[in-house]
Amino acid sequence: MSNGDERPAPPAVLRGDLQAVPRGATAPRQRADAVRNRAQILSAAELLFTTHDPSTVTMDQIAKAAGVGRATLYRSFADPAAVATALLDEHERRLQGQMIYGPPPLGPQAPPAERLAAFYVAYLDLLQRHLPLALGAETGAARFATGAYGFWRLHVRTLLVAGGASDPDALADLALGPLAPQLYHHQRNTLGIPHERIAQALCVFARGLLGPAGP
Repeated sequence: MSNGDERPAPPAVLRGDLQAVPRGATAPRQRADAVRNRAQILSAAELLFTTHDPSTVTMDQIAKAAGVGRATLYRSFADPAAVATALLDEHERRLQGQMIYGPPPLGPQAPPAERLAAFYVAYLDLLQRHLPLALGAETGAARFATGAYGFWRLHVRTLLVAGGASDPDALADLALGPLAPQLYHHQRNTLGIPHERIAQALCVFARGLLGPAGP
């Protein structure tokens, strides 16, 4: 997952042998095939993650459902978690854009406590819609290695600093703990706590950390 700082690959003519690929022929077809294969893989994988236990989905299942060979699949993704991460990335990018450019309280110009509460609600909504993907992508320590987690952590830490928290470095990860996919799954599906109650509890938690009106 990414913060949006991706740079496109250089044109083929800058990569080496100018005679290797005839102009306007093979390279565009190869790129079109790669784009089509990726779309097929992601579409098939999303259905598999939604209809199966995410921990049981295999690369063979994804390749078969997508109608591509194993070699094609492995050229783009190392394992099922990487496929789930790519799917979840698309949904998280939209949320990141709303946090940076959208209206308050999720976007700028709102008190830190209200922005943190709005972030909790927005992320819980994402989990509600895409929990199988989150469970497949963010298992164990892998959660902390994603670019998206780094984005969420920076956002929360910034709010903690703005709200006058005493130790934002330590608190940032603790404040993100309630958004772990496994915890949401446990609360919703094992304990049966309604989504709305979890969101309300986190809003209370956010305001307890930073105060009802921010600094």
